[in-house]
Formats: sequence, C-alpha cells, structure tokens
Amino acid sequence: MRRHVPRPDRLLLISLALAVAAPAAADSLLPPAEYANKQLPDPRQEAAARGLMDEVRCLVCQGQSIADSDADMAGDMRNNIRRRIAAGESPEQIRSWLIQRYGNWVTYDPPVEPLTWPLWFAPIVLLGAGLFLMRGQFKRRKKA
Repeated sequence: MRRHVPRPDRLLLISLALAVAAPAAADSLLPPAEYANKQLPDPRQEAAARGLMDEVRCLVCQGQSIADSDADMAGDMRNNIRRRIAAGESPEQIRSWLIQRYGNWVTYDPPVEPLTWPLWFAPIVLLGAGLFLMRGQFKRRKKA
C-alpha cells in the first residue's frame, strides 16, 4: 500500500494559514474586568490609580504603559490597581506587589541593583565606545 506524502507547497500553505489564524485564536471571549475601562467614583483615588497605571509597563505591548494599552492583560492590571486603591492600598504597596509578581521590568523605573546594572550602565558604555570609535575616525581623517 502506498502512503500519501503531502507536497512541500501544500505544507507551506497549511503552515501559512495556521500562522495567519493564530492571532484570531488569541483573542479572549471573556468580557473585560469591571474596572478595566471604568473609572473609580472617587476622583482622588482615580488620580492615584492613573498615576500608577502610567508608570507600569504593559507586559504584552512592552512599549506602552497599561494606561495606554488595549491588551486584555493591561485591562486586568488596570482593574487590579483600581480595586486595590479602592480597598485602601497605597500606590507604593501596589507597585511593590506588581514588582514581586512580574519582576522589576514591569515598572518604567527599575531599581539599581546588580541584576539591572546592564540596563542602567549599558547606554553609558555604548556612548563611550561610540565616542572612542569616532575619535579614531577623526584622527585618521586628520592625518590623510
């Protein structure tokens, strides 16, 4: 009996169809959390929540704060922040909880510690290396 082996072009077409369909499967069918897009009734509490949401990085988008992100996870994080502030927690307590849960990367202002030294000092080292290379180029041009 002869076994059917799919042709490479069909495999490529099937793979491409699955890759295109993957983002559609990632959408949540659940409704957003209660305070994901709804403000707290107390303006002082909402201002505190907004201030913290502007300082917390979206774990899905990575380049946006959770205040600006439309990702479902950012909505869940906004809901958690608003609920905790309404329950009486301070923004600093909530920030500590978020860092403990998601790591220092979740905040736009990570602490200076051995693990984050590359984050803080790499720009300075790269700038120094660039200046050193430019200096060498300028010396060569001056000699020529």
